[in-house]
Amino acid sequence: MNRSHSVAALVLLALPLALLVAGCGGGGAAAAEDGKLNVVAAENFWGSIAEQLGGEEVVVTSIIDNPAADPHDYEPTSADAQAFAEAQVAIVNGIGYDEWASKLLDASPDSSREEITVGDVVGLENGDNPHQWYSPRSVHRVIDAIVAAYEQALPGKALYFQQQKARFEGAGLAEYDRLIAQIKARFGGTPVGASESILEPLAPALGLRLITPRGFMDAVSEGAEATPAEKATSNAQIEDGQIDLWVYNSQNATPDVKRLNEAAEAAGIPIATVTETLTPAGATFEEWMVDELRGIEAALAKGTGS
Repeated sequence: MNRSHSVAALVLLALPLALLVAGCGGGGAAAAEDGKLNVVAAENFWGSIAEQLGGEEVVVTSIIDNPAADPHDYEPTSADAQAFAEAQVAIVNGIGYDEWASKLLDASPDSSREEITVGDVVGLENGDNPHQWYSPRSVHRVIDAIVAAYEQALPGKALYFQQQKARFEGAGLAEYDRLIAQIKARFGGTPVGASESILEPLAPALGLRLITPRGFMDAVSEGAEATPAEKATSNAQIEDGQIDLWVYNSQNATPDVKRLNEAAEAAGIPIATVTETLTPAGATFEEWMVDELRGIEAALAKGTGS
C-alpha cells in the first residue's frame, strides 16, 4: 500500500473513532488522567517544548518520537488517529511537512480542541521551508502560540502557564540563545554548505552565509533528484574550498550526500552533524539544539582557524 492510500485509509478510520469518543465523553477531546490537559504533537521537537511549557498541567504525546523515523514519509497508525481525535490541544508542523497529521485532525473535527499549525503561526505555506524548529525566531513564536492555546483550554491556569513560559525562555533556552549569539558574533559571514534545507532557517540566525544551491538542498530534503548543475556546483564549492564548514543531516544520508561528505573530508573541510528529530532519544529540545550548536561552533573554529 502506498503512502497516500494508507493515509486515506486511516482518515476513514478516524471518522468512526471520533464518533465513538464523542459518544463516550460528549466531545472528541478527552482530558488526560488526573484532569491534565491532553496534548498531542505530531513531532517530538514541538512535543518537548509543549511538555516543558505545560509542566504539571499537561500530558504530552509525541507521535514521531523515534530518531529513526522520517516525518516526511511517516505511516500513521490507528492509534495515532485515536490520539489526535482525543487531543485537547494538537500541534502539527504543516508547511507540507506532516500532511498525514493534518489529515487525521481534519477527519476528527472538534470545536473544543485547540489546534496549532506551525506554518500558520509563522506565516508560511506549502513550498516554504518547513524546518522551522531550526529557526530561533519561529521557535519563540510557537512558544507564544502554545501558551495561548493552554490558556484558552485552561483559563484558570493562565498565570501558571506564563510562569512556565518565563522559566523555559529565561532558563531552559539560556544556553541555546547564548550559543546562537556567540556563533554569530564570532563567525558571522562565514561561507558554509549543507546537505539539505534543514540548515536554511538556522544559518541567518548564526550569521552564516549558506551557499549550497537551494535546489540541491530541497531535492535531498524531499527525496528528489537534484539537477546535474546543482550537483556540480555543490561539489565544486567543496573541492575548491569555497566553504569553511559542511553540515549534513545524518538521518538522511543519500548517495549524493555521502559523496559530498567524502569530498569534504578529502578537502579538509570540517563536518558538523545535525538531525531531523530529537537525538538521542529522550533528549529535550534545548539539549539537542545546544549539542548541535556546540558541534557547529567547534567545526567553524577548525574550518576558519580561529
